[in-house]
Amino acid sequence: MTEAQNPLTPAPVAIGVASRDLPTPARALAIGAHPDDVDFGCGATLAKWAADGCQVHVLVCTDGSKGTWDPTTDQAALVVRRQEEQRRAAAALGATGEVGFLGWVDGELDSTLEQRAQVAWWIRRTRPDVVLGHDPWKRYRLHPDHRHAGLLATEGVVAARDPLFFPHQEYPHHRPAKLLLFEADEPDHVEDVGGFLDAKLTALLSHESQFESTMKSASDPNLLAFRQRVEAKLLAAGQATGVHHAEVFKLIDDL
Repeated sequence: MTEAQNPLTPAPVAIGVASRDLPTPARALAIGAHPDDVDFGCGATLAKWAADGCQVHVLVCTDGSKGTWDPTTDQAALVVRRQEEQRRAAAALGATGEVGFLGWVDGELDSTLEQRAQVAWWIRRTRPDVVLGHDPWKRYRLHPDHRHAGLLATEGVVAARDPLFFPHQEYPHHRPAKLLLFEADEPDHVEDVGGFLDAKLTALLSHESQFESTMKSASDPNLLAFRQRVEAKLLAAGQATGVHHAEVFKLIDDL
């Protein structure tokens, strides 16, 4: 992940808040491109909901096999390690649902009908009230996996809701009530996540393979600078929306 793609790169927060704090859903499905993306994008929100009884599921689209700066890395071993890290991260958020991996090669994700069918299958299987994912329309996005994972989340919702899409699937069609997109340029929904910073940090710090690259903190034994950047991002969003700590999203509720 480059500096321009770093989810913690400081940026001004300009939010036209139209809504805040959805009622805790019974079930939520968060869809990320790589292991750790969900934790960066909506980890505190998932922790808040999980603490209030929501069954949280996590779906990762790629295998994370390129998530290192070491060209000699055993990529097969890295895939296994990153899956284990994602499971630990989900547990740190209090998630009691499934942690799934589509296994597409890192850096080579696309948004084809085959992949859309896989995401629709997961939506039909887990039957979430709320789906969360990358905003695929973020301007100047560099990483194609994030864009395609966002498209798969949005298009997967459409496919999952209509019975004539992929009718061979064993689960019946399902229409979520809400779609929350993180990394949005123009967010309009805020979740007050006061009290859940530590859960988000614990989840993120489960991704030890990413300390050097994404978190830029391999030389800091306590990852103090990384922790400060995570908190600063939540504080900035909170300051812009009238709460202490916040995560912000583009809300789509006409599904």
